[in-house]
Amino acid sequence: MNKSALAVFAHPDDIEFVAAGTLLLLKEQGWTIHYMNLSGGDLGSLEYDREDTRRIRTQEGRDAAKILGATFHEPVCNDLQILYSLETIRKIAAVVREANPSIVLTHALSDYMIDHENTARLTLSAAFVKGMTNYETDPARPAVENDVTVYHAMPHGLQTPMRQQVRAGLYVNTTSVHSVKREALAEHQSQKNFLDVTQGMDSYLVAMDEFSHAVGTLSGNYQYAEGWRRHLHLGYSGTEQDPMAEVLKDYSHIDEIYEESLKTPQ
Repeated sequence: MNKSALAVFAHPDDIEFVAAGTLLLLKEQGWTIHYMNLSGGDLGSLEYDREDTRRIRTQEGRDAAKILGATFHEPVCNDLQILYSLETIRKIAAVVREANPSIVLTHALSDYMIDHENTARLTLSAAFVKGMTNYETDPARPAVENDVTVYHAMPHGLQTPMRQQVRAGLYVNTTSVHSVKREALAEHQSQKNFLDVTQGMDSYLVAMDEFSHAVGTLSGNYQYAEGWRRHLHLGYSGTEQDPMAEVLKDYSHIDEIYEESLKTPQ
């Protein structure tokens, strides 16, 4: 197993909200961690123009990645322009090949906004083609042979856009690293006023605390947690694997209610 994990999310601060704790715990286990926001966040301001907003928020992402100890990968899109396209898949696939991860973290396939959903789909395609020698990436990177497992984060509000409540398959106890996760999120200072005004999130730091606590409560075990649902392994690994549960066995547990729900024909 290649001890590398890659987080691919839509906007600056998304990783800190739902995935940074898991990345920190993997790093504690000796893993190399990679951090990629697809968008530079150019629409996320009521004070600056798009160019300045993108510059500010991209730098905030770099600073947050530094706190997490993660390798930062530059954004390749703009807000609400994360479209499922060949051009974007090629760019993400180049990063996947560079990081050569065994674990990929990304958004839920069904979430409250289309940028999140498209990021998940793009990431799946980029991970799928990592070993295809005839697939061209941008920039060009050689194909890599390594099993990969893709995990989807909990959606915003812990529900689908159709208001269906969502449970995680694996709950990761992030209580021990919550303060560092919060420190990384605090680097996104430009978002405080924007989120207060546009989404009614009061303080974005408190919003993250509350979300992490809600997932911890859902787990039935932890004060703060992050939740993950594992993608089907076909096309990504030779056999069904759950490396996150294996590596973080002392910090996580599998949700039996969720596992039982998978056995019910849809």
